[in-house]
Amino acid sequence: MRAMLKPFSLYVGLRYTGARARNGFISVITLISALGLMLGVAVLITVLSVMNGFDRELQTRILGMVTHVSVTGREPVEDWQQLAAVAGRHEGVLAVAPFRQMEGMLSHKGQVAGVIATGIEPEAERNVSIIGEHIERGDLYSLAPGSFNVVLGYALARRLDAGIGDKVTLVLPEATLSPAGVMPRFRRFTVTGIFRVRAEVDGMLAYIHVEDAARLAREPGTVSGIRIRLADLFEAPYVGWQLERELGEDYYSTDWTRTHGSLFQAIRMEKTMMTLLLSFIVAVAAFNIISSQVMLVTEKRGNIAVMRTLGATPGMIMRIFMVQGTLVGFAGTALGTLLGVLLSTNISAVAQWLEDTFNASLFDAYFVNYLPSELQWGDVITIVSIAMVISFSATLYPSWRASRVQPAEALRYE
Repeated sequence: MRAMLKPFSLYVGLRYTGARARNGFISVITLISALGLMLGVAVLITVLSVMNGFDRELQTRILGMVTHVSVTGREPVEDWQQLAAVAGRHEGVLAVAPFRQMEGMLSHKGQVAGVIATGIEPEAERNVSIIGEHIERGDLYSLAPGSFNVVLGYALARRLDAGIGDKVTLVLPEATLSPAGVMPRFRRFTVTGIFRVRAEVDGMLAYIHVEDAARLAREPGTVSGIRIRLADLFEAPYVGWQLERELGEDYYSTDWTRTHGSLFQAIRMEKTMMTLLLSFIVAVAAFNIISSQVMLVTEKRGNIAVMRTLGATPGMIMRIFMVQGTLVGFAGTALGTLLGVLLSTNISAVAQWLEDTFNASLFDAYFVNYLPSELQWGDVITIVSIAMVISFSATLYPSWRASRVQPAEALRYE
């Protein structure tokens, strides 16, 4: 007898889930509960995947182009190799490269754009940044000493309407005296490469050889300092502080946390807040489950009384409605997970299609010019677990109410 009664709650709960209620309004509320849960889970998975994508792009693209740590001399540095040897003794330092950075304007065919011109040594630069992996046209190694060649970012080249082989003029704010009076310093460069990392740096960076930069600054044979790549980028502040102590007051350091740290922290905080806020969608769906369960219990009072009369215990009655409510939650969560995974893996293509269809640039205001997405199964498991726990918890009160129905009182009005 016990073996027969053991699946009784599951059997009746399944019957109640699949059967159409006499009051159609209850069925509508149940359907809305499942759809609300599906929408909440799908949106939560999609949004977290997009936030993960922005986090990934920040670390791989932006921080791949921006130095982890830079050590700059207060005066021009003549022997950067010695400086590199000091930095190389620190644990976690993977590569070191010299640099010289200056701000100015590039002009071509009447078009003018602000630029950060960075003098580099191509072979060493490939070890500290991802620039070498994102050369779309031309060659980074065309930046030879004395060649006065330049590699432009894709967006910068488009703004200047410049291509491979074109001559562009770099104008620096430092003024020089000439027979004609005070003139800005300028130099013509030949475009020999275009890089594209699909980020904001495409529209602001240009690379020249570090020796050409030194000549342009009238400090030949010197560099501004060194750029350092670390195995763990989160160690950047500590490594920079250690190098400042070791090198003395003639040098100072900066790292990515000062230039892009606020953006990184903002993404992390936004991910946490979006998870919290979007979880309320799941909570609203859970309230719908409670409503539909309470109304179902009211409708089934006669059935509950009959089952109690035939020997069903309050615990069995409670489990019947717990099974029914949990199945609604499971259906909504499963469909939401499927929809969320599909959206997360295709959201970049959907966003690109919208841009192409409506000829609009939706993401130019962000630090990447497309919508990134990275589905992490750990997030999916967490979201599914939260949704199922909330759904199960929503069944407890209506199920308890069902178990408290007294047979005599319920049958009196049947």
